[in-house]
Amino acid sequence: MESFFGFTLPELEKAIGASGKERYRARQLYRWIYNQGVFDFDEMTNIPKGLRKVYKDTFTTDLPQVKEALVSKDGSKKFAFSTEDGHVIESVLIPEKDRNTLCISTQIGCRMGCRFCVTGRMGFKRNLAVHEIVGQVAAVKEDLKKGSGERITNIVLMGMGEPMDNPDNVMPALDIMKNPLGLDFSYRRITVSSVGLIDGLKELEPKTAVIAISLNAADDETRASIMPINRLYSIGKIIRFVKTFKLPNRTRITFEYVLLKGVNDSLDDAKRLAEILKGVKCKINLIPYNESPYLEFKTPEPASVERFHSYLLERHFTTIIRDSRGRDICGGCGQLGMRYL
Repeated sequence: MESFFGFTLPELEKAIGASGKERYRARQLYRWIYNQGVFDFDEMTNIPKGLRKVYKDTFTTDLPQVKEALVSKDGSKKFAFSTEDGHVIESVLIPEKDRNTLCISTQIGCRMGCRFCVTGRMGFKRNLAVHEIVGQVAAVKEDLKKGSGERITNIVLMGMGEPMDNPDNVMPALDIMKNPLGLDFSYRRITVSSVGLIDGLKELEPKTAVIAISLNAADDETRASIMPINRLYSIGKIIRFVKTFKLPNRTRITFEYVLLKGVNDSLDDAKRLAEILKGVKCKINLIPYNESPYLEFKTPEPASVERFHSYLLERHFTTIIRDSRGRDICGGCGQLGMRYL
């Protein structure tokens, strides 16, 4: 049997049509499973019993198996999901005052090799399939339904792996997330984070998702020393891409900047960053580094972070210091996979 969570609506309509059944049954299944959270075909009362049996024998609606769920003192919750081939992927639910953001993974491990990221230390195992990406959202949605009753408001593809290194599975997963009969998220509520794989990013339609690019340095020498991908996609290439990418109205690309003590957190670094981003419509997320016993980098001093932040604000850049959540459960940015090294 195939996982229901691996089918976009057009793919499901085609599959059902090819079996000689009415294509609109696909929309019925989408409503039951995604909109109403009914995973048992026997409970889908507007579908004939004979068809329910066919679909039950054709599709599985099993959610990913939770190997471990840890709750941080700040309220964040990290889910470790077991895959069918014995690997582990992690997702983090981050509750805030007016939103619940779910950070999901797109690969097991990562091949980008960023030196400050624990996931990169795992090496690359494989890409996640469509149903494994969508399944993370469906599983956490069900967990909330059984618990607090709250809902996921935002999705960020910022967990394990590089989304644009797995476009064949990420793009269909995004379709399912945005379909009104599916998970029904606005593209403005979904963020795809990339190290800057420009060839992949160029393929994104303007309303596919919000784009975030991990910059993490303001000069090529520093960036290449912590992010090997810079040898292929330099800062100059990234800036040119951002300037020419057609964005929907009132939408900007976000630059993520992980602040590493003594590496890229000086006032001179802030000045260089302001210079290269001059005239670029963007937002900047400053992320103080989350330390790991496996890596040599250190969290910058609060005064250095504030000085960096203030300099950019004074130059009229939209800049926020991103609150690091879930560090005590290894659920912070760059920490996913730490417990399974």
